[in-house]
Formats: sequence, structure tokens, C-alpha cells
Amino acid sequence: MSVLVVGSVALDSVRTPNGSVEEALGGSASYFSLAARHFTDVQMVAVVGDDFPAQSRELLVASGVDVGGLSTKPGRTFRWAGEYGADLSYAKTLATELNVFAAFHPALTPRQRKAETVFLANIDPELQLEVLDQVESPRLVACDTMNYWITSKRDALLEVMRRADVCLLNDEEARLLSGDAQVPRAARMLLDQGVKRLLVKKGEHGAMLFGQDERFFCPAYPHEKLVDPTGAGDAFAGGFVGYLDSVRTGEIMPLRQAMICGTALASLCVEAFSPRRLAEITREEIGERVKVIRTIAHMPEVALD
Repeated sequence: MSVLVVGSVALDSVRTPNGSVEEALGGSASYFSLAARHFTDVQMVAVVGDDFPAQSRELLVASGVDVGGLSTKPGRTFRWAGEYGADLSYAKTLATELNVFAAFHPALTPRQRKAETVFLANIDPELQLEVLDQVESPRLVACDTMNYWITSKRDALLEVMRRADVCLLNDEEARLLSGDAQVPRAARMLLDQGVKRLLVKKGEHGAMLFGQDERFFCPAYPHEKLVDPTGAGDAFAGGFVGYLDSVRTGEIMPLRQAMICGTALASLCVEAFSPRRLAEITREEIGERVKVIRTIAHMPEVALD
């Protein structure tokens, strides 16, 4: 069992009402990997510059992430700076420096090509297609994206989504991609265009799974100590895909269980800056968080007779 993730590794500078951090480990592949590794082995494919801190690489390695595909190129590592106001649902981007990430083209090794579970993190959909053309016979492919790719490379993104088994979007992205303000209708439109399953993340309002004949809602964990929401969506994806890889099935009940695991990992991620919290938590902590979410989600039968 193992998951291949292709995405970004970055150095993030973040300010929230709860504090700030400068050039901490970030990027979609980092958050995803440190969440998914609680359920399965993870192979990371990404690029960093020769200024990438040794302690950040050591954190990934010590957590059990296979960084054999984390290449180092001359130059500076991808950097992102953002700020959150009182409403922690939205980040204001202050600076984006692609640096060596601008020339990133994933070239998979023979072992990586044989990956059975693949997660295409938020990168250029043309790069996501390059990965799909290299993997041989994946059992499960999941993908993520962002508004920029929806508006700039819509056709390539839709091709990726049709080739994936599960597509993760937030509610704003689902509306933008479909052109419909109502999320259930937006989901139906995308399913009618060939998307197999759509998982819509709604932040503190939970997540919804849509398939041709399936609907499921998973509530969010009711957090009282949210510190930094950066990477929460990638941590959710890591818990979701990592759990599915561990059970090795695409049946509907494990998909629902995977959503609860993803929600648990996201709720733990936001309790600190950077993905370091994901590296520190134990399976027992994850299990306790899963129990709380399951309790919230439980609905007994309602007698109307």
C-alpha cells in the first residue's frame, strides 16, 4: 500500500489573529503527505530549491514520508505569504514566488509509475495530465485544484477531472467551474460532464460527496481553538485518500468513513501553524477526533407515524 502525491513544497509566511510564522514548511504535498502517512506509505514528488531548510526535509523523513521524489534544483524554493483576518475562512495572498517550482515537470521513476493510488495536488492541470500519462494502472486517482486553474486552464482541468475517480473542490470552486451558485446543481452539472465523484469542501460547514446515485454530508469538527487554517484542505485530502488506500476499496461506506478521517486530520491540522501538528499527532488522537465527528454525524430514525 502506498500513495503517490504530486504537488508543491513551499516555505510559507502566514499571519493570523493568533500569531504569525515566517518561512515555515508549507505546500500542498507537505500537508497531504503528513496527513496521509497516518494511514499508509506516501511517495512525494515535488521540487525545492537549494535553500530548502534541512530541518524541513528531516521532518518529512522522520514522519515516514518517502522523499526520494523530492528533487532539489539550483535556486530558491517556492514561497507563499498570506494573511487571515477575523474571518479565518479566507486568506489574503500577500506574495507568491514560484521560483524553481515554475519549471517543475514531474518525471516519475519506474516504481512511482506503478503506484496504485495517486493524488494530484493543486498544481497546473497540464502537469496533472503529465502524471496521468505516466502512471500505469492506478486503482484510485483523486485530484484537487484552485480558482486560478479554473479560469485559466478550464479544458485541461476538466480532462483531469474526467480521468480521476474523485475530484476535490471547495464550494466556491464548484460554483465557478459550473457557473451555478447552488452547490447540488453545480455538482450535478459536473457529473453530467463526465466527473465520476465530486467531493465539495465547505470549511467549517463540513463536506459533501456527490456521485451519480449517491449523496453524503460530513459535518465539520466544531473547533474552539483554530490557530491557522492554511493547508486544512490538503490535510483533509491526505486523511481521505490515505484511508481509502489503506482499505483498498471504492465502495460507498468506506468513502464516507474516509471523509470522516479527512475531517479529523483537517481539524487537527488547524490547531497550529505549518503542518508540524500533523507530524506530532498520534493514531489515538485521530481516533478520538473521529469518534467526536461520528457522534455529531449520527442521526437516529425519526418516527413520523
